[in-house]
Amino acid sequence: MATLNVLILVCLGYVVLLFGVAFAADRMAVAGRGKWLRSPLIYTLSLSIYCTAWTFYGAVGNAARSGLEFVTIYLGPTLVMISWWWGLRKLVRVGRSQRVTSIADLLSSRYGKSNTLAVCVTILAVIGGTPYIALQLQSITLSFSIFAEADPSGLYREGSSVFWVAAGLAMFAILFGTRNLDANERHHGVVTAIAVESVVKLFALVAVGIFVVWGVAGGFGPMMERIDASEIGKWQVDAGRWTTFIFLSAAAFVCLPRMFQVMVVENDDEGHLRTAAWAFPLYLLLMSLFVVPIAVVGLDLLPEGSNPDLFVLTVPLSQGKDGLAMLSFIGGFSSATSMVIVTAMALSTMVSNHVVMPIWLNTHERVGAVPGDVRNIVLMARRISIAAIMALGYFYYSLSGGGAALASIGLVAFSGISQILPAMVGGLFWRGATRTGALAGLTVGFVLWIYTLLLPGMGAAWMPESVLLNGPFGIAWLRPQALFGIEGIDPMVHSVMWSISLNAIVFCVASLLSFPSPLERLQGAQFVNVFDHSVAPRGWTGSVAQSEDLMIMTQRILGTSPAQELFQREAELQGGRSPLPEPTPGFLARLERELSGSVGAATAHAMIGQIVGGASVSVEDLLAVADESAQLLEYSSQLEEKSAELSRTARQLRDANAKLTQISEQKDSFLSQVSHELRTPMTSIRAFSEIMRDTEGLSGEEQTRYATIIHDEALRLTRLLDDLLDLSVLENGQVRLNLGDDTLRSVLDRSISSALAGTDQRLVVRRSKASERIPLQTDLDRLGQVFINLISNARKYCDADEPVLTISAHDVGGQLVVDFIDNGSGVPPEARSMIFEKFARVGGDKAGGAGLGLAICREIMHRLGGDITYLPGQGGAAFRVSLPLAYRQAAQ
Repeated sequence: MATLNVLILVCLGYVVLLFGVAFAADRMAVAGRGKWLRSPLIYTLSLSIYCTAWTFYGAVGNAARSGLEFVTIYLGPTLVMISWWWGLRKLVRVGRSQRVTSIADLLSSRYGKSNTLAVCVTILAVIGGTPYIALQLQSITLSFSIFAEADPSGLYREGSSVFWVAAGLAMFAILFGTRNLDANERHHGVVTAIAVESVVKLFALVAVGIFVVWGVAGGFGPMMERIDASEIGKWQVDAGRWTTFIFLSAAAFVCLPRMFQVMVVENDDEGHLRTAAWAFPLYLLLMSLFVVPIAVVGLDLLPEGSNPDLFVLTVPLSQGKDGLAMLSFIGGFSSATSMVIVTAMALSTMVSNHVVMPIWLNTHERVGAVPGDVRNIVLMARRISIAAIMALGYFYYSLSGGGAALASIGLVAFSGISQILPAMVGGLFWRGATRTGALAGLTVGFVLWIYTLLLPGMGAAWMPESVLLNGPFGIAWLRPQALFGIEGIDPMVHSVMWSISLNAIVFCVASLLSFPSPLERLQGAQFVNVFDHSVAPRGWTGSVAQSEDLMIMTQRILGTSPAQELFQREAELQGGRSPLPEPTPGFLARLERELSGSVGAATAHAMIGQIVGGASVSVEDLLAVADESAQLLEYSSQLEEKSAELSRTARQLRDANAKLTQISEQKDSFLSQVSHELRTPMTSIRAFSEIMRDTEGLSGEEQTRYATIIHDEALRLTRLLDDLLDLSVLENGQVRLNLGDDTLRSVLDRSISSALAGTDQRLVVRRSKASERIPLQTDLDRLGQVFINLISNARKYCDADEPVLTISAHDVGGQLVVDFIDNGSGVPPEARSMIFEKFARVGGDKAGGAGLGLAICREIMHRLGGDITYLPGQGGAAFRVSLPLAYRQAAQ
């Protein structure tokens, strides 16, 4: 008989192994080695965090109690993974583009950076996660107790063992889960350790299953006979329970904080979902393959009254297979520890970002000037949160005393966390979803879950039996398990039906009755249209922002070096006219996304808003949703702030109206111009064709001349129509890119030849061909079209006595940049904001087109993943064409 002391030594050795794996993976990631750390295999295995002690132990117990119903907890995630293209792909894309750090951060970002909503989701996750953590501690304790009973000489003490297990798991999560702050810095050590644990628990469960089938039952045939003779083998499907459990497992698969952490936050490549779509269902199939045989043999061999949740351990022990039982224990230990570690990490991120940081911001009007002080506060908050969450799980276990079936506790937790689903799905697919609707639906669903399922399941100490039987105050139709007089339904089905359905209904109705804020509408468009939206300013008005203040704040969060690198890169992208970038809307939006990876979307939005003062939602509004700002703001200051906000809004509306008026005037001018441009060639074509038709005796020379005029006018008409059609196709996203490989030098050579061919106008082009040997992989024809337009514009509009166009290529901030700068007088300042708009024409007396060239160039560059901008202060007209560095790397 294996001694308990040997088992403890094996556990300690296994934990040391996990520490070593996590440490080595972190070191390899920092050193830039180990590409396999970001492989689809590691990602797929990390998803096995779904298989906790509930599935390792509880699935067998569930099969022994309810037959094949245990299959439902595997079917839900399988359906989600198979349909990944329609759901998970969008969720992962949104998570990466918005740099979310948790599921609470996702909902907060979607619904106008609402910290109130994030706090509600955090509270729900902690309430639902605490019993789940206690469940894992209970499974480890029950496993130890089995070996303790078999080895009376051991010094096993249940209370102290649970405490040290909880403390060890908390230490592991703190060491490897809070080393990095930025969400884009993955927890490679933890994820790799989880992948190792997934292999261990699968191997252990399959080993026990093989032993049961061939070592105990005598082979496949005798095993099938045992199953047929057992109650488990009878095909009994309760449609209501099966449907409910499949829905719950599918919802929990995407809503559980730990699943969101590994599936979205830790995702390095969206393409990994393609592999996980078939590999993870295969993993679940292997995990469930031997559940029924183990349950059937356990019921046959073990005494009546034995705990079926522990058949995976007790069956090998009853046959004297101590080594196999120890392997099985390690598998269950892996299932429990991986869940506890990742859950503690995910919940600590939510608590620090949405509870601790808003309160800290609210009580520190002026933050200390030490670089990285906010970073240190966030890291400390996450570490303390992990310890507190593990302590909550430990105390919950100590107070509850365990004893409930593992599967039942798991389903209750699934039901609670699934209340997030309506707000999440609505936020991803419905632009009309609002913060008010999400809060109302989540509150109704959460209250109903507590009232109809959680409290009744905790016993008479939490809900009196009189309320359970007669309803509160004797109101029978409010009985927790028979709401509105509907009786005879399974309590779990009853609770899920009412909580989820009323949650969704209230969410939809409240969203329809409420009006989203401007920021909610912007975020809604970016979430719903995440696959085709373009990067644009997100509501910031930086006219009153000071770059120095933004720099100091960024240093406090990211640290000195990362902040300086970020600001230097942004300054170079703006032309390098000053050491710090101008607080443009685009820069402020990018800065907010960068900070959100460290402190969450709501907190980052609040901190920038505190400096900028021109956001759609101010920091006081965001902190008010945490119910803190009312104590700090006096009524008079609130009125002043509202007055200032109204003034800013009025000013913005005046600016917007002026721009709309300008666009309208340009559009009217364009329509007149297009009518003229179409009428002129059509008139010429008709006139000369009539001459050729009606005049007899025309000489061959005259016929040739008239035909040439008709041909030239037809080409002029065709060019105008081609420009209009090209712009329409680009704007509607109907263009298909024809990717090809070439060098920048070759593209420029062809573009210059095309732009200057057939003209007697002089234009000197200066280049540095040595710097143009840059490989490209893009749509070469479209890129050449942009270059030709810019060169032609310089040829037509440069008003210098000796026109010179300088073309230079270089790398700025990870982007390939090509500058076109002539020596003319440039674009007038009042026209620069409109030159990329449709119908815009600068220098109308010399313009020969309809003002569509630069608008077409802008659309082309957006389709190529780049941009085209005007660079002021260069002496002449200066345009910058930029492409992501990824286009270069793709060709190397």
